Amino acid sequence: VQLQASGGGLVQAGGSLRLSCAASGRTFSSYRMDWFRQAPGKEREFVAGISWSGGNPYYADSVKGRFTISRDNAANTVYLQMNSLNPEDTAVYYCAATRGRAPDYWGQGTQVTVSS
Repeated sequence: VQLQASGGGLVQAGGSLRLSCAASGRTFSSYRMDWFRQAPGKEREFVAGISWSGGNPYYADSVKGRFTISRDNAANTVYLQMNSLNPEDTAVYYCAATRGRAPDYWGQGTQVTVSS
C-alpha cells in the first residue's frame, strides 16, 4: 500500500482544512487508517483513527469535537476534516495504514500551519 497525503496549508486560527490520504493497492479496505502529527521538536502523536469499515472513529482528546475522520473505500481515500484550528495544531500530518498494533505503511506527510 502506498499512501499520498494532501490538503495541508496555511490557515488562520479558527479556520478549517480538509486533509486527504489517497491509497494505492486493492487491499486498502482491509486496513485501519490513522492520522498522526508531528510538531517541531515534539514526538509524533496519534490524532484520529477509523476502522476498515468506516465505523468506530476515535480521536485524541486534543482534537475531539473539532476533527472528523472518514473514509471512502471505493475511492481508496481517508479524510481528516479539521475545524476550529488553533496554533497548537501546527504540525506535519501523516496518514498510516495499520493491520496490527503498529502502522504498516506511512504517507509522506503534509504540512499544516495555523497562524494566530
